[in-house]
Amino acid sequence: MSETQAMFAVLRQSAGATEAQAIQRLVEAGADYELCRINVLAFAAKSGLAEERALAAFLHASRIGLFELSWNVLCPGCGGVLDASTTLKSIDRTEYDCALCAAGYEPTLDDVIEVTFTVNPRVRRIAAHQPANLAIADYLRQIFWGSGIDLPDNVEGLLDEITLESLELPAGEKAIVSLTLPAEFVILFDPVTHGTQFLDVKGEPTRERQNLSFVLNQVRAPTGTVTLRPGPLRVTLENRTAQRVLPTLWVAGDKLHALLGRRRPFVTAKRLLTNQVFRDIFRTDTLDVDQRLKITSLTFLFTDLKGSTELYDRVGDLAAFELVKAHFRALTDIVAAEAGAVVKTIGDAVMATFPTPDRALAAALRMREAMRGLNAERQSEDLLLKIGIHEGPCLAVVLNDRQDYFGQTVNIASRVQHLAASRSILASSSVIKDPQSDALLRSNGLTPVARSELIRGVTDGVAVYEIA
Repeated sequence: MSETQAMFAVLRQSAGATEAQAIQRLVEAGADYELCRINVLAFAAKSGLAEERALAAFLHASRIGLFELSWNVLCPGCGGVLDASTTLKSIDRTEYDCALCAAGYEPTLDDVIEVTFTVNPRVRRIAAHQPANLAIADYLRQIFWGSGIDLPDNVEGLLDEITLESLELPAGEKAIVSLTLPAEFVILFDPVTHGTQFLDVKGEPTRERQNLSFVLNQVRAPTGTVTLRPGPLRVTLENRTAQRVLPTLWVAGDKLHALLGRRRPFVTAKRLLTNQVFRDIFRTDTLDVDQRLKITSLTFLFTDLKGSTELYDRVGDLAAFELVKAHFRALTDIVAAEAGAVVKTIGDAVMATFPTPDRALAAALRMREAMRGLNAERQSEDLLLKIGIHEGPCLAVVLNDRQDYFGQTVNIASRVQHLAASRSILASSSVIKDPQSDALLRSNGLTPVARSELIRGVTDGVAVYEIA
């Protein structure tokens, strides 16, 4: 058995057989570009797989060594990758600049940082493992653009429609390009260094040759604009880097905007951090102690058992311990099934996160039913669960050697839970008013009832609702 075959044998044991087989088919028969920066959500849709199971399978495959996981800082405007690393610890700037869009972006985990998977060169060599040999269309598809750009198979044809001129320029070389400028806004852009120059071509056409010099280096200078007239242009290009560059001139019209507008969902850093399989596998290598990465919207769910002290006294330590363990197993399984992750347990309490409010609400409803089931099995009312849910911004941090969260949203979620009575689910207005949450409640015939309690330590009022 080869090393790769042995890896797939291990994958079939740790992940679902269907998902493992789909990944093996991709590795063995997929085109090279399909194995570079894989969009797991698109792969799941194409393969007819559940997203969470597909993501779990790729995480297991990365742990085994079949794939290399990459955290990519994206430009929301053009979808380009501004920075890429094998670890989230490398995200160390408060802002990342995109020269092509002439804009800066804060690296929030919600939508600016994506997570992709590329086949390990020990498993299969693909062209993207040597990006310096890629043609410009392949470089743009596999290296420059992130997995959220939905590029068609004939991307070369679409690029031809917007390209006035392009060339490969080896390290240390110079080149001269002559062309005729149309009366359009033109972008001189290199996807390797991200060097960019805007050309605002307007006014009366001219027959006189215009000249432009463009130096490519590793300095990320602010993007400038040069005003030119329609007509002949000679561009002098100089590559002062130690690598091949790919300068190209694009017409920044409707066709370019349509190409950049082809978007699809992708795995965000937030989604991965709230994934139970990821937390179980990569729990010690996510963030540095001094990192503080912003999440603009995360949903927190807190639970606690009412009267657990009395439970231990009533049924004895051993019986109570086994019952509490069963309760933890049920909650953990439900959290994972709803795309969430257990951050930590504190005594008999659970703190969990979810990417969206509706997933947390769905988990809460299932938790309540699970406790009813466990009580019915014992013909008792020993497990009385209190649940609180709140959504809002927070910081992803490291606390006590584990990946955790910090901020007022966390505090409010905890205090919402403290207001809950036995078997009740309390949720803040940001959770209840979420459209998907509203649809979920309606489909279950549930109407949230407003509560009048004030949350201690919160200056701005937070409306709380009970889901009976």
